[in-house]
Amino acid sequence: MTAVSYTPETKLFVILNAASGKKDADDKQKIIAEIFNEAGRAHEIVLVKEPSRIVEMAKATIAKAKAENGAVVVAGGDGTINAVAQAVLGSGCPFGVLPQGTFNYFCRTNGIPLETEDAARALLTARVKPVQIGFVNDRVFLVNASLGLYPQLLEDREVFKETHSRSRFNAFRSGVLTLMRYHRQLRLQIESQGVTEDVKTPTLFVGNNPLQLEQIGIPLATSVETGHLAAIRLKPMGTMAMLGLMLRVVAGRLGDAENVISFSFRRLTVTPKGLSRNRRMKVAIDGEIVWLDTPIVFKVADEPLYTLISDDAEAPA
Repeated sequence: MTAVSYTPETKLFVILNAASGKKDADDKQKIIAEIFNEAGRAHEIVLVKEPSRIVEMAKATIAKAKAENGAVVVAGGDGTINAVAQAVLGSGCPFGVLPQGTFNYFCRTNGIPLETEDAARALLTARVKPVQIGFVNDRVFLVNASLGLYPQLLEDREVFKETHSRSRFNAFRSGVLTLMRYHRQLRLQIESQGVTEDVKTPTLFVGNNPLQLEQIGIPLATSVETGHLAAIRLKPMGTMAMLGLMLRVVAGRLGDAENVISFSFRRLTVTPKGLSRNRRMKVAIDGEIVWLDTPIVFKVADEPLYTLISDDAEAPA
């Protein structure tokens, strides 16, 4: 297991995603620098102005942090946090987060403040806590990963945002429109703990976040907290039934539906049926869409992500 240490003297290397707008990034940088300077905390802020360079710059920053026994802190949304977490994993560097996203399930679950100023101050008194993460093939996921309908919902939502304002109501409208036209059923062979099953489903969702599972009404939060991942798949159904499930998600009662199957696991292998051996599949990972080679393997990572969390961290809400 990787040895990870963190003290009040540990230098903080902050990777700040500046792609969302120069003024906002400048404001965030100023707030972060002021707080660390006031506390006399050694730090370095690395601005990432091009999203395509986030992995490259994260790796370079991690190398510097390792050389100085420092900690790596990421300031950005879910995609940025995921990319930096993947680079940090196994490096021996503590991992801190200054959340800039919308849902922030990872931060809320671990009691990380959602405001930049509060999160920066919390880092000054934080301790290292091992946090479980998942893998889908060779990609890290902190919150969830999925196949089928859910990736399509995310893609359509991004297109919808281009012509409508960003809001939860518009996200719901986009979801309704996707469900009205999505009729594809995945034919999958799934294997876990030596048991193999052939299934048809519009989507397979794998969760690693107890708070999100609780909010949608899936009773597997405890399983995730004890070293497992949670799988949710839907039985084949019509459009109206799908719309009914969407309302159940909003009401936090998805687990009550008879056409929803959920179970926990540590490793799950998913092989599409009727496709060529080297066929790739679209996968949503923490809100980002990627294409992965099949078979798709979901598993609990062998090593946790050593995350900086304040002793004063509040319970998730």
